[in-house]
Amino acid sequence: MKHNPSVTANAAAVTVAIVYIVCSVGIALFPDLGMSIAQSWFHGIQLTQISELNLSLGSFILGLVTSIISTWLIGYLFAKLYNYFLKS
Repeated sequence: MKHNPSVTANAAAVTVAIVYIVCSVGIALFPDLGMSIAQSWFHGIQLTQISELNLSLGSFILGLVTSIISTWLIGYLFAKLYNYFLKS
């Protein structure tokens, strides 16, 4: 079954947008839990010593837009490569 690159990219980008928004709301409501989870993902690095939590509308929009664009590009590339290797 072939992937339509645009459809795959759109689905991936919308999925990431939803996860990003839910995550941002979670961080806003439970910042300590969010930092604990992030610290566990970075092998225990003390993230609070590197940076403080910065929840602004500008950082939210920048993060949302850049995650959507990069995920769309990755989804498109994934579908193209999937279809290429499917032929092989």
